[in-house]
Amino acid sequence: MKNLLVTGYRAYELNIFSQKHEGIVYIKKALTGKLVPLIEDGLEWVITPGQYGVDLWACEVVIALKEIYPHLRLSIISAYSNPEEKWKDDKKEFYQQVLKGVDYYASVSNQPYNGIWQFTARDELLFRKTDGILLVYDEDAGEGSPKFFKEKALKKQQAEGYGYFSISSEDIQSIADDDNLYSEN
Repeated sequence: MKNLLVTGYRAYELNIFSQKHEGIVYIKKALTGKLVPLIEDGLEWVITPGQYGVDLWACEVVIALKEIYPHLRLSIISAYSNPEEKWKDDKKEFYQQVLKGVDYYASVSNQPYNGIWQFTARDELLFRKTDGILLVYDEDAGEGSPKFFKEKALKKQQAEGYGYFSISSEDIQSIADDDNLYSEN
């Protein structure tokens, strides 16, 4: 696998409204745990839609991993131009910081948000350009924006052998529990 799509919940879907939320640390540890073996098996590109939440936390993880794995590359492919335009200043600042570590950035549409078709076109491109997906999603925790990605990935897996990797809320909770267990000792 050379190119991996990484996406999942938006921050608000996880009730995360601050970059200081302690859950982000565990989400990033879970992402790292899944990415490292793939990188060691030849993964070259991590590609994400770059939305505020799992996408950008995955970018932070990849930027850090690039220090250990200098061949690793990171791309954000957004649905439309300036997706951060209406975000609050702290989120905009965070996004601009992440963009500094990105190797390739593009938007499918060069105009501002114009309709759902931009997301559809972006998602089709993301699936076409990748060999697999790492999805942070848990149906038991309730449906959310990643549901579409899961359905599409599983169809593509059936048809073409597309890779499907996931991280559930249980996986993240397990990491948090382990961390808390060790910090108590």
